[in-house]
Amino acid sequence: MRLTMRIGTRLPIRARLTLLYGGLFMVAGAVLLGVTYVLLDGALAGRLLTAYATSRKVGAPATEAPGSSFARTSEVQALEDGYRAATLQSLLNQGGIALAVLTVVATLFGYLMAGRVLRPLNRISDTANRISTSSDLGQRLAFDGPRDEITRLADTFDSMLERLDKSFQDQQRFIANASHELRTPLAINRTLIEVALRRRTAAQDTKQLGASLLTVNARHERLIDGLLALAKGDRELAVRTRVELGDLAQHVADQQQGHARTCGVRLTVAAEPAPVSGDPVLLERVVHNLVENAIRYNTSDGWVRIATRRTKGGMALLVVTNTGPAVAENDLEAMFQPFRRIGTDRVNSQHGAGLGLAIVRAIVRSHAGTVGAHPREGGGLEIRIQLPLADPGAS
Repeated sequence: MRLTMRIGTRLPIRARLTLLYGGLFMVAGAVLLGVTYVLLDGALAGRLLTAYATSRKVGAPATEAPGSSFARTSEVQALEDGYRAATLQSLLNQGGIALAVLTVVATLFGYLMAGRVLRPLNRISDTANRISTSSDLGQRLAFDGPRDEITRLADTFDSMLERLDKSFQDQQRFIANASHELRTPLAINRTLIEVALRRRTAAQDTKQLGASLLTVNARHERLIDGLLALAKGDRELAVRTRVELGDLAQHVADQQQGHARTCGVRLTVAAEPAPVSGDPVLLERVVHNLVENAIRYNTSDGWVRIATRRTKGGMALLVVTNTGPAVAENDLEAMFQPFRRIGTDRVNSQHGAGLGLAIVRAIVRSHAGTVGAHPREGGGLEIRIQLPLADPGAS
């Protein structure tokens, strides 16, 4: 029983409905054939007995020899049994063949009917797939069928889409408002502190305090920028453009060369053509965060390598490898969590906001890609990002 149920649950619902229709028809046909067999058996016995009694009254001779009546009765009984057995056997044979043929026909008919019954569910599934690929929450099913279970399911789906669309729009408005309301005070604070530090009458203690406040203000700005980038990266992309991942990697490497030389890190690039489709600003943020982390968490005489290429599986590959401290396998997942860093639950503000790799994973997922990290032997990491290649016809 467990094996049958386990196999049944793996079958598609259309196949299960088809088997259910065919099985019910076969069982009903078998019951009907059995009832017909019993009724025909009783009818044949009564009809043959009546016919024999009638023939005895009509065609019996005037005189019969003693004992002839018993012999004739046994002979007639044998003929009756043979005729009845042959008739019933013919019923079973012909009825069984007819039942088998009709079961196959009913099963095929049940398959067609199951497809027709499940057509509204396929419509719901197709709409959900279109929404997941296009991120257009404004689509609706608008199912106008009879008020049954499928119509209620479609209405529930439309209601859910409406709530998600409203929530998505509220989130967009919140991000836009938060971007302005949070950045503006920090920018004003930074300007006031810089003006105060440029005064000739500023004391040395005041200058030291101002420098510390500027450092704290810069950390808060990076934190806000990281949170906003993380919120934007979690959203599906509504508009995509063709981006050459190799050019993007070369551009970020040119920008980070000065930082790498200051840290004593050698930065090299091996960029091969790897066109992808997405948001160029967000993709640049991905490469920038990876390279910046690779330089920051490195040794004084270490190196960072950036490589882009196409894979045989039709994907664009970005690999950022660096030297640095050894990383355990158990700590890899914590690196991609917001406000998490290896060896501590909360971030150390001296090294940043702790959102770099979390932003990377959010943006890569919004581009239908994957990101993975692997420790290097001897220290450091190799981070590999795979993104779908752009359509050759896309602009």
